[in-house]
Amino acid sequence: MYSDLKRILAALLVLVMLLFMITASASQAGTSGDPLISRSYLDGRFKTSLQTDINKTLADATDAAISRLDELFGDRAGYSFAPRFIPVSLLSGGSVALTTGASFILLSGSAALTVSGGTVINVSTGNEVPTGSLIALNERYFCAENTRAEITVRSAAVGLVEGSYFTDGSVTMPQPLPFGDVAIGAWFYHAVLFVYSNELFSGTTATTFAPNTSMTRGMFVTVLHRLDGRPEASVGDGFTDIGNPAAFYFDAVAWANENGIVRGYADGTFQPNRSVTREEMAVIMMRYATYKGRSTSVSGNALDTFSDSSDVSTFAVSSMQWAVSLEIIRGSGGRLLPGNTATRAEVAQIILNYCDKVGR
Repeated sequence: MYSDLKRILAALLVLVMLLFMITASASQAGTSGDPLISRSYLDGRFKTSLQTDINKTLADATDAAISRLDELFGDRAGYSFAPRFIPVSLLSGGSVALTTGASFILLSGSAALTVSGGTVINVSTGNEVPTGSLIALNERYFCAENTRAEITVRSAAVGLVEGSYFTDGSVTMPQPLPFGDVAIGAWFYHAVLFVYSNELFSGTTATTFAPNTSMTRGMFVTVLHRLDGRPEASVGDGFTDIGNPAAFYFDAVAWANENGIVRGYADGTFQPNRSVTREEMAVIMMRYATYKGRSTSVSGNALDTFSDSSDVSTFAVSSMQWAVSLEIIRGSGGRLLPGNTATRAEVAQIILNYCDKVGR
């Protein structure tokens, strides 16, 4: 009898299980009987509220981010932004204002730091930089949060800037120089950057500057003509060898002749394709300074310290004294080399020196 009872209970248990399975399989997807299978059930019950929560969370995060950006950058009207380091060329007295997140690296020249608020860190050394400090070459200066700083150069300089910056008395290049023969570390890099960014020089090709190529008289006068803003000039009685209006130097030579900046040779020629010498450049630039109303007075003899000062031609002595005293033209190894020709790189440096010491 006991065994019969067990068989009956077992049969009832199997029947209940079968009935439950039939009920479960017959239940409609998306109901409480099948809540975990149907996507439509989840969409209907949870999707709308979930999207609302997500939208609110994102909106709150966006508002907070915009508020923070306004706090950090809202007072930077007039500032430029460099997403990566770009070169900047500065004349004496020029400055670069920096703010939170900006960095500066001085490549050449000398400069001092003024911190009006916040903290500037020399990333290269890991030290905080106090206001009034001189900037070290090839070290990175970084503006921490809520920082305002200014770097003022004491002589013509080139640096790299990244982040938010504002320039005063400087010329910036939105892109690096396109010339493959002008490396950032070259002694003439900052001079080429200056003359190229001011459209005083162009390359010999789209990708070459030819820094070691000699500068001709026609090229040199053309540079000064561009420096003066390319003014028009009447041709008048020009030189006997300047007769082709299509020549790149034609307008420049006419302008220089009209304003007494060049006088040519005794035979009535200008010889535009002849390489210009260092003493000839001094003469032409001193006349240009006079034309611009600049002082050309010199005290003492700046040539005395050079071993070859006696090699300076008589017509160029006063001009060389002026140019050397202002460090527009500098000697090499204790010599002036007045009769040597000048390369494009050397002339670029001389033009930068003139603009820095005399003005444009």
